[in-house]
Amino acid sequence: MTIEEQRIALFMDYENLAISAREDLGGIAFDFGPVADALAERGRVIARKAYGDWSFFDEDRRMLTRHHVELIEIPQRMGTVRKNAADIKMAVDALEMAFERSYVSTFVICTGDSDFTPLVHKLRELNKLVIGVGIRASTSNLLPPACDEFLFYETLEGVEPGVPAKPRTTRRPTPPAPDAAAPEPAPTSSAGGESLDDLAKLVSTTVGGLKRSAGGTILGSQLKRTLLRKDPTFSEANYGFRAFGELLRYLGDQGVIELSEGPAKGDPEIDFPAESPGADAAFDLMRSVIAETATDGTVMLSGLKDQMRKRDAQFSEKQFGYSSFLQFMKAAQTKGVVTMEWDDEAGGYKISL
Repeated sequence: MTIEEQRIALFMDYENLAISAREDLGGIAFDFGPVADALAERGRVIARKAYGDWSFFDEDRRMLTRHHVELIEIPQRMGTVRKNAADIKMAVDALEMAFERSYVSTFVICTGDSDFTPLVHKLRELNKLVIGVGIRASTSNLLPPACDEFLFYETLEGVEPGVPAKPRTTRRPTPPAPDAAAPEPAPTSSAGGESLDDLAKLVSTTVGGLKRSAGGTILGSQLKRTLLRKDPTFSEANYGFRAFGELLRYLGDQGVIELSEGPAKGDPEIDFPAESPGADAAFDLMRSVIAETATDGTVMLSGLKDQMRKRDAQFSEKQFGYSSFLQFMKAAQTKGVVTMEWDDEAGGYKISL
């Protein structure tokens, strides 16, 4: 199914979003417009539902109504009871739609609350695509990796965060149960400090993995889907690109990948270039290290990578599409850069120039 054919149902834990926007984005009011625009780029939204006690969100109610969002009223109760009622109602409605309306292919869950992680898992079990939307500072680390794609509200086009009067130092999600043994995992991405070197490594590693596992032609759309499966928060905008095609052209110009015309306009075929200037520099580094450290003209494969990283801390064979250092060295041998021989006595490869 293509992106244009997606049928989207949106469910909003509105209190989570509105309160988080006010507390974490410098007091701004939550605006549904940027979310609507982002979803319009992904498919046709056929249902929009927001859950909350609307007596607390009078202006928001008018804004949502203008965007044709159905407001689901949660009876006014106290504290955790009302929160749980909203969460349960939203989860039940989403699952009901998943079972009764098979044509709905994508569910958008707007919240940062980890309590909705089981709902996300169940929707994916039902073969639904799940997109999450939340505010970074108040989004549980558990939620983004569970989704197929996760959009941070403050990164959407049209959102202009203010300056928080009192920056947050802790996250707001519901604390773990008393018998929880491990803390939440680290975030899957930084808050926007990604480097282009990191991008090159990520794309090279992913293209290499696709070539090994899938074989055949790799398309730009396939690469983007795979990157999102690795990190649902991935976005080319984090690296300063306006579109994924622009990102691909940049990496092509840098010699990281090679692009050729694909079966559809705007969806190029991707491969590794026949010659990689970066890989040649890495082979030069390896030769230099071997020349300096060789005993009797040879060095052991084990420990060679550590010696290379002492000279260049950024070195990684994965940025050139190799899944392991051994594969990198075998490529060097194929190119005639080094000679590798197995030494039974040493229990490893000996490398010589």
